[in-house]
Amino acid sequence: MQLERPERSLVSVVDDDESVRESLPDLLREFGFASRAFSSAEAFLSSDCIDKTKCLILDVCMPGTTGLDLHRELELQGRQIPTIFMTAKRDEAIRARAFEQGAVKFLYKPFSDTVLLEALNEAIQAK
Repeated sequence: MQLERPERSLVSVVDDDESVRESLPDLLREFGFASRAFSSAEAFLSSDCIDKTKCLILDVCMPGTTGLDLHRELELQGRQIPTIFMTAKRDEAIRARAFEQGAVKFLYKPFSDTVLLEALNEAIQAK
């Protein structure tokens, strides 16, 4: 008899930086999460992952639809996915806007594995 494994929580990453899309999902899998990476907000919105995503990691600054715009669009659609924003730009106004929109965490790149894992645990529990 084979034991069933509980479904691993899906964490979706949306970032236009290819190196982030390649490295972050590997780290998330090491943490025990399932992971999918998307190069744009539009790619995520057209995927079948929206309703399965338990946590969203969004880059703030992307060409086209930004991370803040994507988060707002999901809210307008009635989809409340716990979200961790990340950016390399230190801008307190953007950080404040992210929290006003309901961000669970706001991380400045580069961040440590420990900081990310703590943010993920908080986001998964927020759901």
